[in-house]
Amino acid sequence: MAFLLKALFLFYFCNFTFATDITNLVFGEITDVLPAAFGDFNSDELTDVFVLGSDGKTVEILLAAEEEPLLRRSKTNKLTCKFEDHITSVVPGDFDGDALMDVLVTTVSSENNQISNGPSLTSVHICWGGSTYMNCSRESEPVLKLIGQPLALDYNEDMIIDLFGVDKDGKRAFWIFDSVRGVPFREEMAMERHFNLSELSRPHAHAFLDLNNDFRADLFITSKTEFEIWYGEGKRKFAFNHTIPHPKHAKVIGQSLYIDVELKGQMKLVTPVCYDKECTDCALLVYLNDTWQSLGVNFEDGWCFARIMEEKYTNVITLHSGDFNMDGYPDILTTLKSKVTSETRSFLLENIACKSGCDRFSRNYQIQWNALNPFTNSTAVAVFFDFYQDGTLDVILVRNSDHKYRIAAFKNTLDYDANFIKVMVLTGLTNDNNAMIDGRVAKKRRTYGTNLPGPSISYRTTTQEGYQQHGISAQLPQSAHFSLNLPYTIFGLGRTPNFVDTLVVGLSNYSKEFNQIIPNSQMVVIPWPANEPSKWKAQLFVTPSKVILTSVAALTGICGLITLIIGILYWKERQEDKKERLQESHRFHFDAM
Repeated sequence: MAFLLKALFLFYFCNFTFATDITNLVFGEITDVLPAAFGDFNSDELTDVFVLGSDGKTVEILLAAEEEPLLRRSKTNKLTCKFEDHITSVVPGDFDGDALMDVLVTTVSSENNQISNGPSLTSVHICWGGSTYMNCSRESEPVLKLIGQPLALDYNEDMIIDLFGVDKDGKRAFWIFDSVRGVPFREEMAMERHFNLSELSRPHAHAFLDLNNDFRADLFITSKTEFEIWYGEGKRKFAFNHTIPHPKHAKVIGQSLYIDVELKGQMKLVTPVCYDKECTDCALLVYLNDTWQSLGVNFEDGWCFARIMEEKYTNVITLHSGDFNMDGYPDILTTLKSKVTSETRSFLLENIACKSGCDRFSRNYQIQWNALNPFTNSTAVAVFFDFYQDGTLDVILVRNSDHKYRIAAFKNTLDYDANFIKVMVLTGLTNDNNAMIDGRVAKKRRTYGTNLPGPSISYRTTTQEGYQQHGISAQLPQSAHFSLNLPYTIFGLGRTPNFVDTLVVGLSNYSKEFNQIIPNSQMVVIPWPANEPSKWKAQLFVTPSKVILTSVAALTGICGLITLIIGILYWKERQEDKKERLQESHRFHFDAM
């Protein structure tokens, strides 16, 4: 018995403690692609990966599966579109309101595509999607051209994705899509008396998320001299509120994030900066009480944020947030560059409690230099992804060797059992022609649209120590410059097995509260009609925790051992009975004389 329990423990330890390279299990032989975006293209409840070819001119969809390889090419229809120009971003979403996912692709040509002595124009293409196919657009007929990359948002709150950006004349504008697959309607941004605002930065970190807790998404805009906050005040209306100055003495400003660093239900602006153009002196800052404050990252051993122009992913300093260790606090993945060897490598920045020099802020970030082992060689980017749909954030990496990029997969295996809640908010749109499609386990299910940018998701729960835990996040707030936001939100609950007291989903100035959510649940929210939250639906899928699975394995092993012992004892008893019968048959009976 003791031997069996020890063997089961060793099996659990070996399989659930060490992080592993699972590239072959995830991608198979498909390694010459680059991650560009995420989304459930075929509505099978599994998150697919939109990738670029090694030439940067081909977009392809790798469909997720429950068997290995976990990401694979479509067997029926070729989900690939090729362009002559270089692809600069990919944005999945519903751009015609048919409840099926389309794919927006932006391209930039280095020839004959410039405003006189100005920047190159970005061409926007829409590859219209069906449930199992994707129609490639004509590259010579883009739906629009603009300066820089657009931000995906729902401007008029009709659950159809729209765009925000700068037109060819340098004016800020919204492009509104509808059910007609044509040129979107352009509406210039109402600047009113704010004509002294700075030109928008390129590249930018614009975001569409709720900043004032009114359950309506606002606009965070990055310009060349400051950050702008525009509050949403209704359909097709944003009102300028205030600006946030850039950090003093910063020569390079990376892509900003809004995340709940302190787990207090308040999203804070986090920005990476370099104090010289070569990025040899850098810091990670948070905006708190009208001042910029350092998050105490110790860039030891000569490492600093990687910023390499003309290189994929590292041409912009980018942060990717997610709860890697499931303790509730958002961690960060970023790419650093060695000042000694010029090597680039992706690292995990763990959100830890601040112990000294905190200056009114309770959290810091600490670089975990070996967290992504065995990926210690050159990497260009690392992003979070849930490969096994179990609520644990794994990592997709891109390795860079002599400008040859290869995708890789890293499995995050925690050495303790942590709980989570995973939430995805859909548009709620339906399609009468494609209402029923194949789902998992050969069942039929109804589609409820695609992923939506901008919803606010928050929760409250009670820890084992009796303290209140309050977290908040925004779904798909950014879309440009390979922001690689996940189409779902995962909240780590630590080792708290308690029910989540409340989970609140808000959008379009409406919200709904869901009570007593089971931990380790994957929740799909269908907010339709948007203006009637009492009719919003939620589908709940419960994932058994590791403790339950290992307990079942241990119980099965013990029951098997007991059954084996009973079988052996029964066999021995049968043998003894047989011997006794033989002895009885050979015994001399004196009574018979």
